[in-house]
Amino acid sequence: MVSFYQLLLFLLLGIAVIVLLTARFRVHPFFALMIASLIVGAGAEIPIAEVMNAMKEGFGNVMKSLGFIIVLGTTLGVLLEQSGSTTVMANFILKKIGPKYPALAISITGFVVGLPIFCDSGFIVLSGLNLSLARRTGTRVVVMAVSLATGLYSVHCLVPPHPGAAAAAGIIGVDYGRLILIGICIAIPAMIIGYLYATVVGNRIPVPGNNEAIANENPQRKLPTTLSAFLPVLIPIILIALKSYFIPVNEKAVGWKSLLAAIGEPSIALAIGVVLALKTISPWKTDSINKWLLEAVEKAGGILVIIGAGGAFGAVLAATNIGGHFSEVLPLASLGILFPFLLTSLLKTAQGSSTVAIITAASIILPLLPSLGLDSSDGKLLAVLSMGAGSMMISHANDAYFWVIAKFEKLEMKTMLQVYSVATVLMGLTTLLMVYILSLLL
Repeated sequence: MVSFYQLLLFLLLGIAVIVLLTARFRVHPFFALMIASLIVGAGAEIPIAEVMNAMKEGFGNVMKSLGFIIVLGTTLGVLLEQSGSTTVMANFILKKIGPKYPALAISITGFVVGLPIFCDSGFIVLSGLNLSLARRTGTRVVVMAVSLATGLYSVHCLVPPHPGAAAAAGIIGVDYGRLILIGICIAIPAMIIGYLYATVVGNRIPVPGNNEAIANENPQRKLPTTLSAFLPVLIPIILIALKSYFIPVNEKAVGWKSLLAAIGEPSIALAIGVVLALKTISPWKTDSINKWLLEAVEKAGGILVIIGAGGAFGAVLAATNIGGHFSEVLPLASLGILFPFLLTSLLKTAQGSSTVAIITAASIILPLLPSLGLDSSDGKLLAVLSMGAGSMMISHANDAYFWVIAKFEKLEMKTMLQVYSVATVLMGLTTLLMVYILSLLL
């Protein structure tokens, strides 16, 4: 039988390989996770054939649970971006908040737009509007940029269909409806902390750079109405929420509940959102729409192979009985939700990607859930939220999103570290506090 210390050594080696290959050599995370799976399997002295079977099974299980959700969620985000719905939503929120609080308005805009759109894409889409608003109101660019960035980032780390949260839910076995609803609630304090820190600290730092707006709007595009812009985002969330509320897990749906169960299933709800987003596109050009759909599928494919490799890694870890080994040596029961947070924080800070960090952490945490006292449905939800909090910390120079913000807003490295990176630390700690409070209520 393999000793705990031998297994721990090879687990650490596997994690080191993931961090080194992705952060230092920029190897695609799919290959890094596959190599780590083979290393851990070899260290546990599992026959190579069994390791490969476990990897295939883990990969397939993740594809089964997440494939449609990721593809449809990505498609919805691309269509909202291309139709101009994101701009319409942003302008509506800015109008309602008023010109006195432009940073708060752009933060809320990032939060809402970020529900279906990945944070880096959302920031790029809204950067022109952000700079234009900064110029018109005389607000510092760093304040506006970090307010927008943290608004987008808060939901990106916690709410499906974003790949990290969705993958963790699939691996751990958490109901997507509950995670979306509670994840949004937990993300709000994180967004507020990011906005407050950006406002207080950003106004104290002299920042060189221009406030000129970037023209990224298509003048020939007819923008949708406000209601049409919001519906593709709100309807899927409402449908998923209604299903989660009215149809508890393992309850057989009959009568009107069977219809709600169908349209509230995350894949169907997102498909409805995609149809609604297609209706906002004007003028209708088949070639353009086909191009956008192809872009969405290609983008989703890259995400899915990473998530699938994470599932393969998790299956190999489960085959090693790592949970039993850890529970015999470490006092995991006393750590609870803190352990998933610390593990994901370490992975995020080391290699930069929130998605890779939470997928890797979920694979490690899954067999440890009983030892951590998190093997109930509520415990699994808390574990995923805790990993989401950890995946916020710490965004710095090895994070691609960090550079998207810096380059589009022309912010210096020192300024980014002082304002944005520290904001992500505060967001992560705030989210962990909210998860802890939630654990006392569940």
